[in-house]
Amino acid sequence: MSGKENREKVDTLLDRIKWDEKGLAVAIAQNVDTGAVLMQGFANREALSTTLTSRKATFFSRSRSTLWTKGETSNNFINVLDVYLDCDRDSIIYLGTPDGPTCHTGAETCYYTSVLDQLNNDEASGEKLASTTLYSLESIISKRKEESTVPQEGKPSWTRRLLTDDALLCSKIREEADELCRTLEDKEEVSRTASEMADMLYHAMVLLSKRDVKFEDVLEVLRKRFSQSGIEEKQSRSK
Repeated sequence: MSGKENREKVDTLLDRIKWDEKGLAVAIAQNVDTGAVLMQGFANREALSTTLTSRKATFFSRSRSTLWTKGETSNNFINVLDVYLDCDRDSIIYLGTPDGPTCHTGAETCYYTSVLDQLNNDEASGEKLASTTLYSLESIISKRKEESTVPQEGKPSWTRRLLTDDALLCSKIREEADELCRTLEDKEEVSRTASEMADMLYHAMVLLSKRDVKFEDVLEVLRKRFSQSGIEEKQSRSK
């Protein structure tokens, strides 16, 4: 496709978006691997066109009336892999990978204040990232890991035991993997399969924490394999 043809396609796309009376639309940046909503800004035609060209999340600053690219001063760019429009074509999602913390405060995302926690007078309401179930679990395991370096009175939590006993952890992962397979071999209820998978995933995530590997790193590896056959991937690892 020639450069002219590509520009015409981009212009046609931009014409189909329902920009507001100021020529803007809400633009949300989302982490392609974790699903975390990183930030929200606004985009106009030029900002979206620039994003499509540079593959860096670009917005329109309403206060300064100018374009700005996330990371232009901090180098914490959001590398855009795809752009989505909602069903009404009046809001935009930049789906990509962040180079570092997105929030100017240094937080991973701009969303870390739980309204419900504030209503319940929870002192930690401003320190909890909006996380999916999976990443909430990873956060809990990480907290247990930090606590495992401090002497504890009484019976330790199961997670703490696993974090301090490699042999126990590995034996549990093998045990849970076998029990998961048995749900297929013995044709058990599908709810049992979900339960055993949850057990195996939890224990595997404890191992990841032990190895200082984030689950996001695992998802990134999987994403990069989407365009590669399993046979090719295995052959590349054996070289």
